[in-house]
Amino acid sequence: MVKAGRDRLPPGQVETKQFPILDLGVRPSRDNYSRWSLEIFGKIKSPRTLSPAGLKALGGEGITADFHCVTRWSRYDLHWTGIHFPKMIELAKPNPNAVFAIFYSYDKYTTNVSLGELLKPNVIVVYELDAGEIPPEHGGPIRMIIPHLYGWKSAKFLTGIEFTENDKLGFWETRGYSNRARPWVEERYSDG
Repeated sequence: MVKAGRDRLPPGQVETKQFPILDLGVRPSRDNYSRWSLEIFGKIKSPRTLSPAGLKALGGEGITADFHCVTRWSRYDLHWTGIHFPKMIELAKPNPNAVFAIFYSYDKYTTNVSLGELLKPNVIVVYELDAGEIPPEHGGPIRMIIPHLYGWKSAKFLTGIEFTENDKLGFWETRGYSNRARPWVEERYSDG
C-alpha cells in the first residue's frame, strides 16, 4: 500500500472519499450478470469466452489501489478482486506481433492500451469491489483496473478483450484525450 499524503496524489487531482459515477449512460442491470460473457480474441492462439464464474475459477487475487479520474478527482484504497492481466496474456497466448489490447464494453465504449502498460503491477480484470459483486454504476460485473493510468483506460462493463498488432484509438482517444493517459505527468489530452 502506498503511504498517504500529497506524494500519492497526482498533480492537478483532488482526493475524494466518494466514488463518483461516470459512464456513457448505458449500464447493464444486475439481471444480466448471470448471462454475462467476456470474449478474448484477436491475434492469439487460444481464443475463449469466460463467464463471471469462469473468470473467478481462474483463481482471483485482491489488490488495493488508488483510482485517478481525468476529471481531476482521486479515490484512495479501493479494494478489488480479479485476475492479474499477465495471467490473461498467458491464457490467450498472443502472437509475438500482438502488442496492444482493445477493451470493449457493454455500452459500446472502447479503449486501447499497450501490452507493456498492461504488464505493470496491479493491472487486473476485476469481478469484485470491496469483497462483493461490482455494482453496475461502478462497472460490473467485470471491468478493467489499470491504477497507474487515468480511469478512462479502466473499461467498465467489460465484454471483450482483443489482442492486436496495431493500436486502435478508443472512444475518448478519438475525441482528443491522450493515448497514454499517465496521471503523474497530467497526460489528459492529446498533443495533436
